[in-house]
Amino acid sequence: MDAKDILGLPKNPLPIPQEKKSRTPKDSQRKPDGISREVYALTGGLAPLMPAIDTSQLKKRPPADEKITWQWLPFTNSARKDNLQLYHWVRVVNGVPPTGDYSFAKYNKSVDAVKYTDEEYKKHLTSAMWTKEETDLLFSLCEQFDLRFIVIADRFPSSRTVEELKDRYYNVSRVILLARDPSSADVLGHPLVKETYNMSQEIERKRELSMVLSQTKQQEKKDAEVLAEAKRIAESRTLARVAEQAELRATAIVGSENPDRAVSQGDVASPLSNDQIPFGAIVPSSLVMADNASTLSSLRMLRVYLRTYALEQMVQAESSTAGLRTIKRVEQTLQDLGVNLKPKVPTKAVCSEHLELRKEILTLLNLQKQLQHKEAEGSSFRDGSYTEAPDTPKRANRDQDQAFAPDSMSFGGERVGKRDHKRKGPGRSSEAPSSPAQHKRPRKFKASDL
Repeated sequence: MDAKDILGLPKNPLPIPQEKKSRTPKDSQRKPDGISREVYALTGGLAPLMPAIDTSQLKKRPPADEKITWQWLPFTNSARKDNLQLYHWVRVVNGVPPTGDYSFAKYNKSVDAVKYTDEEYKKHLTSAMWTKEETDLLFSLCEQFDLRFIVIADRFPSSRTVEELKDRYYNVSRVILLARDPSSADVLGHPLVKETYNMSQEIERKRELSMVLSQTKQQEKKDAEVLAEAKRIAESRTLARVAEQAELRATAIVGSENPDRAVSQGDVASPLSNDQIPFGAIVPSSLVMADNASTLSSLRMLRVYLRTYALEQMVQAESSTAGLRTIKRVEQTLQDLGVNLKPKVPTKAVCSEHLELRKEILTLLNLQKQLQHKEAEGSSFRDGSYTEAPDTPKRANRDQDQAFAPDSMSFGGERVGKRDHKRKGPGRSSEAPSSPAQHKRPRKFKASDL
């Protein structure tokens, strides 16, 4: 006797059906060939940090006639000048060790610093701010530390700033190159000669950049409010300009539909007229210049700003009058020309040329759109689609197209009775043809008439 007998429960109750929980299918990822199961389980299929080896190379076996061994052999590095001899493991094929320079010697790159003689220094490089000993030490440190001026300023004995060290080095190099061969094209195209170093501009740039990076939250919030207000003003001006252009376009359409201004049959409308140019086909340059001026004035209110941010604001201001599809076509054209959407080196000259290129592309797209419209207009003129509608009668033939109205005395000479006039509807035109007069039925004679 068990608990079920005591409680009077059946020994084999009906099983309660349980709802089966649907399992979400797992994304089965196939293990790549050439990778062991343990390594794949540890990495979880993630990309390795180091570049992956081609899987075809993992199962590649050396030829049968090659005998490969690894030997501990000495080597020398041509990048070192002390002839230090070290050892490393080398892959030897058929007992022949590899020859040639150390494989990592090619990464030993050094700066080709300009060197001068004592005569050149006395003739061209004498300065009241720098002595010859300081200049010699500067050039030796530049050659030793590969123009890392932060490290050079730390090693320099006197209290010279980084900008002063850069200015002295680049000015001396430029003067020496020009003094040796002033008329050579290679010298004139050299970066040290073509791009001069401006110490005052570099100091000002670092000062303004430090101001930007040291701004407080309140200053950043205030700058954001100024930019938001400038954006709101620009948007309101854009909407007002669009509404004004739409009103002018509607006025032109209404004027063209006026019958007083109808074109006679002998006159032909010129297909080059600007009355039917699509809305927004050409953006006036004065409006774009006004947007750029407002954007620049709003940026000047920030006192300090990055040129990349200013470029983005100028691009947005120029693209405010264009549609989204036009902006995408401009970007696609830039990509087709091999031009980056954002300049990699956003200097003032590069940014101005980038904006000028965007303006020319936008003008080109607008002119292409206008050309398509004019071609369609010319084809419609050739097909005669601008002739008068068939429902509208011409002035010369209106009298002939009117319906014929018979005289009231026709059809037997009887007049139309008043009852017939009363039956006419009030909305009927007077030019509609009147119904012909009908003969009266003979009156029946009564007995009194006899």
